[in-house]
Amino acid sequence: MVLNRVVTATALAVGGYILSKQITRRGRDRHVTAIEESIEVAVPRQTVYEQWTRYEEFPTFMESVKEVQRRDDRHLHWKANIAGRDVEWDAEITDNIPNRRIAWHSTGGVHNSGAVRFTALSDDHTRITLHMDHDPHGPMEKLADLLGTVRMEARANLQRFKEMIESKGHEGGGWRGQLTQH
Repeated sequence: MVLNRVVTATALAVGGYILSKQITRRGRDRHVTAIEESIEVAVPRQTVYEQWTRYEEFPTFMESVKEVQRRDDRHLHWKANIAGRDVEWDAEITDNIPNRRIAWHSTGGVHNSGAVRFTALSDDHTRITLHMDHDPHGPMEKLADLLGTVRMEARANLQRFKEMIESKGHEGGGWRGQLTQH
C-alpha cells in the first residue's frame, strides 16, 4: 500500500517536471511547446540545403506529412495526419538564407513556427538543427505532446532525412533564392 503511494507520487512528480520543461509559454487558450533536435549528416552543407528546399518531397521522410504544395517562393500548403486527425495549414517562409537557415510560421490552420539551420562541420559533414514551436489542439494532440511524441517524431524525421540524403549523396535541385523578413 505504501509502495503504491510512493510510486504514484513519484510518477506525478516526474510527470509535472516533464510538463514544466515542455511547456515554454502560455497564452490565452494556447500552450506552445518548443522542441529542438539536431543530427549530423555525412553530406556537404549545400547538398543538404538543396534537398531540404524540395518541400514537395517532405512526405518521403516526414511520417505524418501527407502533402506539401509550394504556392510560390514564400508560401506552402501542408496536409498531415496529427494524432489520428487530418489537418491542413498554410505556412510562410520568413527567412531563407541559402546553405544556412530557413525560418517559417503558419499563417492559417495548425499553429507552428520554427527554423532549420545548416552548419558545415567539414567539407562533407553538416549539422542540421531544427527548432519548432507548435500548439497542440484537442485532447489526443495534447496527450501526445505531453508524452513527447512530437519531439520523437522530429528526431525520427531527421534520421530518415539523414538516411535519404546520405544514400543519394547529391543535391536534388532545390530552390536557391534568398528571402528575408520584410
